[in-house]
Amino acid sequence: MTPTLPVLLTVDEAADLLRTTRHGIYAMIERHQLPGVTRIRRRVLFRAHDLLHWLDQKRAPLPKE
Repeated sequence: MTPTLPVLLTVDEAADLLRTTRHGIYAMIERHQLPGVTRIRRRVLFRAHDLLHWLDQKRAPLPKE
């Protein structure tokens, strides 16, 4: 069974998903490398669908046999 993600992810949840740190997430935000960033007052959230789509696009192609 695949766990479902919430529509919006926190910085900690995004860091867990991307297997990086909070500092790494904030650095990628500053460099405009992550999609789906939503700011609500001082809070930073990520649209899970956009982040997963971006991650899928970054996947390396499978080697041909």
